[in-house]
Amino acid sequence: MSRSMMRRELLQCGILVGASLLVHSHSYAESADHQIVTHTYKTVGDLEIQADVYVRQEKLLRPAVVWIHGGALINGHRAGVNDRLKDHVLAAGYVLISLDYRLAPETQLPEIIRDIEDAFTWIHQDGVKLFNIDPARIAVAGGSAGGYLTLTAGFRVYPRPTVLLSLYGYGDLVGDWYSRPSPHSRHHSSEMTREEAYKQVSGPAIADSRNRDGNGGGFYQYCRQTGTWPLAVSGWDPIQEPEKFFPYMAVKNVTAGYPPTIMIHGTNDTDVPYELSATMAEQLKQHGVLHELISIPDGEHGLDGGDPDLIDAAYAKAFAFVDQHLTSK
Repeated sequence: MSRSMMRRELLQCGILVGASLLVHSHSYAESADHQIVTHTYKTVGDLEIQADVYVRQEKLLRPAVVWIHGGALINGHRAGVNDRLKDHVLAAGYVLISLDYRLAPETQLPEIIRDIEDAFTWIHQDGVKLFNIDPARIAVAGGSAGGYLTLTAGFRVYPRPTVLLSLYGYGDLVGDWYSRPSPHSRHHSSEMTREEAYKQVSGPAIADSRNRDGNGGGFYQYCRQTGTWPLAVSGWDPIQEPEKFFPYMAVKNVTAGYPPTIMIHGTNDTDVPYELSATMAEQLKQHGVLHELISIPDGEHGLDGGDPDLIDAAYAKAFAFVDQHLTSK
Protein backbone atom coordinates (compact mmCIF):
# COMPACT_ATOMS: atom_id res chain seq x y z
CA MET A 1 0.00 0.00 0.00
CA SER A 2 1.25 3.52 -0.80
CA ARG A 3 2.42 5.94 1.85
CA SER A 4 -0.30 8.41 0.86
CA MET A 5 -3.02 5.77 1.31
CA MET A 6 -1.58 4.85 4.66
CA ARG A 7 -1.57 8.49 5.78
CA ARG A 8 -5.26 8.85 4.86
CA GLU A 9 -6.32 5.93 7.01
CA LEU A 10 -6.54 5.96 10.76
CA LEU A 11 -5.56 3.18 13.03
CA GLN A 12 -5.02 1.08 15.93
CA CYS A 13 -2.29 1.57 18.52
CA GLY A 14 -0.14 -0.38 20.85
CA ILE A 15 1.99 -0.43 23.97
CA LEU A 16 4.08 -2.63 25.90
CA VAL A 17 4.92 -5.23 28.40
CA GLY A 18 7.75 -4.58 30.78
CA ALA A 19 8.36 -6.02 34.23
CA SER A 20 5.60 -8.59 34.11
CA LEU A 21 4.91 -10.07 30.70
CA LEU A 22 1.19 -9.70 31.09
CA VAL A 23 -0.93 -7.48 28.90
CA HIS A 24 -4.31 -6.39 30.12
CA SER A 25 -6.44 -4.15 27.98
CA HIS A 26 -9.88 -2.68 27.81
CA SER A 27 -11.58 -0.05 25.72
CA TYR A 28 -12.78 2.93 27.72
CA ALA A 29 -13.65 5.49 25.07
CA GLU A 30 -14.39 5.73 21.41
CA SER A 31 -15.40 8.12 18.66
CA ALA A 32 -16.51 7.74 15.08
CA ASP A 33 -12.88 7.53 14.02
CA HIS A 34 -11.12 5.53 16.72
CA GLN A 35 -11.26 3.71 20.01
CA ILE A 36 -8.98 4.46 22.94
CA VAL A 37 -7.83 1.18 24.42
CA THR A 38 -6.01 1.16 27.75
CA HIS A 39 -3.25 -1.41 28.18
CA THR A 40 -1.20 -2.38 31.17
CA TYR A 41 2.30 -2.57 29.72
CA LYS A 42 4.11 -3.30 32.98
CA THR A 43 3.26 -4.35 36.52
CA VAL A 44 5.44 -3.53 39.53
CA GLY A 45 4.07 -5.14 42.67
CA ASP A 46 0.37 -4.29 42.65
CA LEU A 47 0.81 -1.23 40.45
CA GLU A 48 -0.32 -1.48 36.84
CA ILE A 49 1.48 1.00 34.58
CA GLN A 50 -0.72 1.81 31.63
CA ALA A 51 -0.83 3.32 28.18
CA ASP A 52 -3.68 4.60 26.03
CA VAL A 53 -3.66 3.41 22.43
CA TYR A 54 -5.79 5.04 19.75
CA VAL A 55 -6.98 2.17 17.54
CA ARG A 56 -9.01 1.22 14.51
CA GLN A 57 -9.76 -2.20 13.15
CA GLU A 58 -7.98 -1.96 9.80
CA LYS A 59 -5.00 -4.32 9.69
CA LEU A 60 -2.58 -1.88 8.11
CA LEU A 61 1.04 -1.52 9.11
CA ARG A 62 1.48 2.05 10.34
CA PRO A 63 4.08 4.34 11.90
CA ALA A 64 3.61 5.10 15.59
CA VAL A 65 3.93 8.29 17.61
CA VAL A 66 4.58 7.80 21.31
CA TRP A 67 3.48 10.69 23.52
CA ILE A 68 5.10 11.16 26.95
CA HIS A 69 3.26 13.56 29.27
CA GLY A 70 4.86 16.29 31.33
CA GLY A 71 4.44 17.35 34.95
CA ALA A 72 7.97 17.63 36.34
CA LEU A 73 8.09 13.81 36.68
CA ILE A 74 5.78 14.40 39.67
CA ASN A 75 2.37 15.01 38.12
CA GLY A 76 0.39 14.12 34.99
CA HIS A 77 -1.05 11.08 33.28
CA ARG A 78 -1.56 9.44 29.90
CA ALA A 79 -4.79 11.35 29.17
CA GLY A 80 -2.84 14.61 28.96
CA VAL A 81 -2.03 14.45 25.26
CA ASN A 82 -1.15 17.64 23.41
CA ASP A 83 -4.30 18.36 21.37
CA ARG A 84 -2.47 19.64 18.32
CA LEU A 85 -0.28 16.57 18.21
CA LYS A 86 -3.20 14.21 18.75
CA ASP A 87 -5.20 15.78 15.93
CA HIS A 88 -2.25 15.60 13.55
CA VAL A 89 -1.33 12.02 14.41
CA LEU A 90 -4.86 10.73 13.97
CA ALA A 91 -5.43 12.68 10.75
CA ALA A 92 -2.16 11.33 9.36
CA GLY A 93 -3.23 7.77 10.11
CA TYR A 94 -0.45 6.98 12.56
CA VAL A 95 -0.76 4.92 15.71
CA LEU A 96 -0.88 7.14 18.80
CA ILE A 97 0.43 5.69 22.06
CA SER A 98 0.30 7.76 25.26
CA LEU A 99 2.34 6.47 28.20
CA ASP A 100 1.99 6.56 31.93
CA TYR A 101 5.15 6.01 33.98
CA ARG A 102 5.81 5.89 37.69
CA LEU A 103 5.99 9.33 39.26
CA ALA A 104 8.47 10.95 41.63
CA PRO A 105 9.26 11.19 44.43
CA GLU A 106 7.47 7.96 45.36
CA THR A 107 9.55 6.41 42.56
CA GLN A 108 13.05 7.67 41.87
CA LEU A 109 14.61 8.71 38.56
CA PRO A 110 16.36 5.46 37.52
CA GLU A 111 13.13 3.49 37.81
CA ILE A 112 11.17 6.17 35.95
CA ILE A 113 13.60 5.87 33.06
CA ARG A 114 13.35 2.09 33.30
CA ASP A 115 9.60 2.39 32.73
CA ILE A 116 10.20 4.36 29.54
CA GLU A 117 12.76 1.82 28.34
CA ASP A 118 10.41 -1.06 29.13
CA ALA A 119 7.56 0.63 27.29
CA PHE A 120 9.57 0.81 24.10
CA THR A 121 10.79 -2.74 24.50
CA TRP A 122 7.19 -3.87 24.55
CA ILE A 123 6.26 -1.70 21.62
CA HIS A 124 8.99 -3.29 19.55
CA GLN A 125 8.28 -6.84 20.71
CA ASP A 126 4.49 -6.89 20.49
CA GLY A 127 3.43 -3.78 18.61
CA VAL A 128 3.29 -5.42 15.20
CA LYS A 129 1.10 -8.26 16.39
CA LEU A 130 -1.14 -6.26 18.68
CA PHE A 131 -1.42 -2.87 17.00
CA ASN A 132 -0.06 -3.22 13.47
CA ILE A 133 2.73 -0.73 14.03
CA ASP A 134 5.86 -0.53 11.95
CA PRO A 135 8.67 -0.83 14.54
CA ALA A 136 11.11 0.81 12.15
CA ARG A 137 9.08 4.03 12.16
CA ILE A 138 8.47 5.28 15.69
CA ALA A 139 8.43 8.95 16.66
CA VAL A 140 8.60 10.17 20.25
CA ALA A 141 7.07 13.45 21.41
CA GLY A 142 6.52 15.12 24.75
CA GLY A 143 6.21 18.44 26.50
CA SER A 144 8.16 19.84 29.46
CA ALA A 145 9.20 16.80 31.55
CA GLY A 146 7.76 14.76 28.68
CA GLY A 147 10.17 16.66 26.45
CA TYR A 148 12.95 15.66 28.83
CA LEU A 149 11.88 12.01 28.60
CA THR A 150 11.60 12.31 24.82
CA LEU A 151 15.19 13.54 24.61
CA THR A 152 16.23 10.82 27.05
CA ALA A 153 14.60 8.19 24.83
CA GLY A 154 16.96 9.38 22.11
CA PHE A 155 19.90 7.69 23.83
CA ARG A 156 18.34 5.24 26.33
CA VAL A 157 15.90 3.43 24.03
CA TYR A 158 17.01 0.68 21.64
CA PRO A 159 16.46 0.44 18.75
CA ARG A 160 16.71 4.22 18.49
CA PRO A 161 13.47 6.09 17.77
CA THR A 162 13.11 7.37 14.22
CA VAL A 163 12.58 11.02 15.16
CA LEU A 164 12.04 13.17 18.26
CA LEU A 165 9.81 16.18 18.95
CA SER A 166 10.53 18.04 22.21
CA LEU A 167 8.16 20.79 23.28
CA TYR A 168 9.81 23.15 25.82
CA GLY A 169 11.82 20.24 27.17
CA TYR A 170 15.27 19.88 28.66
CA GLY A 171 18.34 17.66 28.54
CA ASP A 172 19.92 18.88 31.78
CA LEU A 173 18.92 18.03 35.37
CA VAL A 174 21.57 19.68 37.52
CA GLY A 175 21.77 23.31 36.39
CA ASP A 176 20.96 26.24 38.65
CA TRP A 177 17.47 26.46 37.17
CA TYR A 178 16.52 23.27 39.07
CA SER A 179 19.24 23.15 41.75
CA ARG A 180 18.76 26.65 43.21
CA PRO A 181 15.66 28.37 44.59
CA SER A 182 13.50 29.81 41.83
CA PRO A 183 12.89 33.57 41.82
CA HIS A 184 9.86 33.27 39.54
CA SER A 185 6.39 34.06 40.84
CA ARG A 186 4.92 30.98 39.15
CA HIS A 187 6.76 28.85 41.73
CA HIS A 188 5.49 30.80 44.74
CA SER A 189 1.73 30.41 44.51
CA SER A 190 1.63 28.16 47.58
CA GLU A 191 3.79 27.64 50.63
CA MET A 192 4.48 24.49 52.62
CA THR A 193 7.01 23.40 55.17
CA ARG A 194 9.21 20.47 54.24
CA GLU A 195 7.10 18.22 56.44
CA GLU A 196 3.88 19.40 54.82
CA ALA A 197 5.32 19.04 51.32
CA TYR A 198 6.55 15.49 51.77
CA LYS A 199 3.30 14.50 53.42
CA GLN A 200 1.64 15.15 50.05
CA VAL A 201 3.72 12.41 48.38
CA SER A 202 4.07 9.92 51.22
CA GLY A 203 1.81 7.24 49.78
CA PRO A 204 2.56 4.18 47.64
CA ALA A 205 4.04 4.32 44.15
CA ILE A 206 1.71 5.74 41.50
CA ALA A 207 1.82 6.02 37.72
CA ASP A 208 -1.08 8.47 37.36
CA SER A 209 -1.23 11.56 39.56
CA ARG A 210 -5.03 11.32 39.64
CA ASN A 211 -4.45 8.40 42.01
CA ARG A 212 -2.34 10.36 44.51
CA ASP A 213 -4.11 11.41 47.70
CA GLY A 214 -1.83 14.39 48.30
CA ASN A 215 -1.15 17.61 46.40
CA GLY A 216 1.63 16.92 43.92
CA GLY A 217 1.44 20.46 42.59
CA GLY A 218 2.14 21.83 46.03
CA PHE A 219 5.08 19.46 46.41
CA TYR A 220 6.50 20.72 43.09
CA GLN A 221 6.11 24.31 44.29
CA TYR A 222 8.09 23.44 47.41
CA CYS A 223 10.83 21.83 45.32
CA ARG A 224 11.20 24.89 43.10
CA GLN A 225 11.12 27.31 46.05
CA THR A 226 13.92 25.40 47.76
CA GLY A 227 15.93 24.29 44.72
CA THR A 228 15.53 20.66 45.76
CA TRP A 229 13.79 19.14 42.73
CA PRO A 230 16.82 17.10 41.54
CA LEU A 231 17.38 15.70 45.03
CA ALA A 232 13.68 14.93 45.49
CA VAL A 233 13.28 12.96 42.26
CA SER A 234 16.59 11.08 42.45
CA GLY A 235 17.96 11.05 45.99
CA TRP A 236 21.24 12.56 44.71
CA ASP A 237 22.67 15.97 45.48
CA PRO A 238 23.08 17.77 42.12
CA ILE A 239 25.83 20.03 43.47
CA GLN A 240 27.91 17.46 45.34
CA GLU A 241 27.40 14.48 43.00
CA PRO A 242 26.24 15.76 39.60
CA GLU A 243 27.90 12.85 37.79
CA LYS A 244 25.20 10.51 39.09
CA PHE A 245 22.69 12.37 36.92
CA PHE A 246 24.76 12.22 33.74
CA PRO A 247 23.48 8.82 32.50
CA TYR A 248 19.98 10.35 32.51
CA MET A 249 20.83 13.65 30.78
CA ALA A 250 20.56 13.92 27.00
CA VAL A 251 22.90 16.91 26.88
CA LYS A 252 25.68 14.59 28.11
CA ASN A 253 24.86 11.70 25.77
CA VAL A 254 24.49 13.04 22.25
CA THR A 255 26.38 11.05 19.64
CA ALA A 256 26.32 10.93 15.85
CA GLY A 257 23.72 8.17 16.15
CA TYR A 258 21.22 10.30 18.05
CA PRO A 259 17.82 10.55 16.26
CA PRO A 260 16.82 13.58 14.17
CA THR A 261 15.30 16.06 16.61
CA ILE A 262 13.09 19.12 16.41
CA MET A 263 12.37 21.35 19.40
CA ILE A 264 9.96 24.22 20.07
CA HIS A 265 10.60 26.56 23.00
CA GLY A 266 9.43 29.98 24.16
CA THR A 267 12.17 32.52 24.78
CA ASN A 268 10.56 33.81 28.01
CA ASP A 269 9.98 30.43 29.64
CA THR A 270 10.26 30.81 33.43
CA ASP A 271 9.63 27.13 34.23
CA VAL A 272 12.07 25.48 31.80
CA PRO A 273 14.51 28.11 30.51
CA TYR A 274 14.81 28.52 26.75
CA GLU A 275 18.58 28.11 27.10
CA LEU A 276 18.12 24.42 27.83
CA SER A 277 16.82 23.76 24.33
CA ALA A 278 19.48 26.06 22.90
CA THR A 279 22.20 24.08 24.69
CA MET A 280 20.72 20.83 23.42
CA ALA A 281 20.68 22.24 19.89
CA GLU A 282 24.37 23.10 20.21
CA GLN A 283 25.19 19.54 21.24
CA LEU A 284 23.23 18.17 18.29
CA LYS A 285 25.07 20.52 15.97
CA GLN A 286 28.48 19.50 17.33
CA HIS A 287 27.72 15.84 16.68
CA GLY A 288 26.25 16.34 13.22
CA VAL A 289 22.70 15.33 14.17
CA LEU A 290 19.90 16.64 11.98
CA HIS A 291 17.94 19.02 14.15
CA GLU A 292 16.08 22.30 14.42
CA LEU A 293 15.14 24.59 17.29
CA ILE A 294 12.08 26.75 16.65
CA SER A 295 12.00 29.76 18.97
CA ILE A 296 8.77 31.48 19.97
CA PRO A 297 9.61 35.09 20.94
CA ASP A 298 8.07 36.10 24.28
CA GLY A 299 6.68 32.61 24.75
CA GLU A 300 6.29 31.39 28.31
CA HIS A 301 6.10 27.76 29.38
CA GLY A 302 3.68 25.96 27.08
CA LEU A 303 4.28 28.81 24.58
CA ASP A 304 1.78 31.03 26.41
CA GLY A 305 2.14 34.66 25.35
CA GLY A 306 3.71 33.87 22.00
CA ASP A 307 2.29 35.07 18.70
CA PRO A 308 -0.48 32.59 17.76
CA ASP A 309 0.50 32.68 14.10
CA LEU A 310 4.11 31.86 14.95
CA ILE A 311 2.96 29.03 17.20
CA ASP A 312 0.76 27.63 14.44
CA ALA A 313 3.66 27.81 12.01
CA ALA A 314 6.00 26.17 14.53
CA TYR A 315 3.71 23.21 15.03
CA ALA A 316 3.18 22.85 11.29
CA LYS A 317 6.93 22.82 10.71
CA ALA A 318 7.52 20.36 13.54
CA PHE A 319 4.86 17.98 12.26
CA ALA A 320 6.29 18.18 8.75
CA PHE A 321 9.71 17.27 10.19
CA VAL A 322 8.23 14.25 11.96
CA ASP A 323 6.23 13.21 8.88
CA GLN A 324 9.28 13.41 6.67
CA HIS A 325 11.13 10.87 8.81
CA LEU A 326 8.17 8.59 9.44
CA THR A 327 7.22 8.30 5.76
CA SER A 328 10.65 8.28 4.11
CA LYS A 329 11.72 4.80 5.20
